[in-house]
Amino acid sequence: MKNILVAAAGIVIATTTLSLTGAQARGVVRDKIVKEECGACHMAYPASFLPAESWKTIMGSLDNHFGGDASLDDQTVRHITDYLVKNASRRIRFKKGQPPLRISKLRWFVRKHKREVSRRARKRAGTMSNCTACHRGASKGYFDDD
Repeated sequence: MKNILVAAAGIVIATTTLSLTGAQARGVVRDKIVKEECGACHMAYPASFLPAESWKTIMGSLDNHFGGDASLDDQTVRHITDYLVKNASRRIRFKKGQPPLRISKLRWFVRKHKREVSRRARKRAGTMSNCTACHRGASKGYFDDD
């Protein structure tokens, strides 16, 4: 009986640890430069939300960053690009040469937010890219707090 309780406790601890680690790894930006530079204008989005090709494309056109000029010096661009590519999603599929550039256009994002977000909440957020309007813990990597 004691062995069963010890085994059950071990499973609970392992499951809790794995689920917390998954939540943190899914969305927290740990790099100071990425947080500062990207966070100066918007939330520093988790690298895992887009594939590497998307980040390369986005970082390669900062002079026209979704309608604004987000230009940075070459060393900073390389640093941020390296971080984003290293931590990018390897699961998101796309047509060759056509990487997705907007997180809010990805299938998983649209599916989750279309069903769960009211018109009132969308209006309050102003834009679907304003994660922190609904997800108070988004900047710390938590998106399931809505």
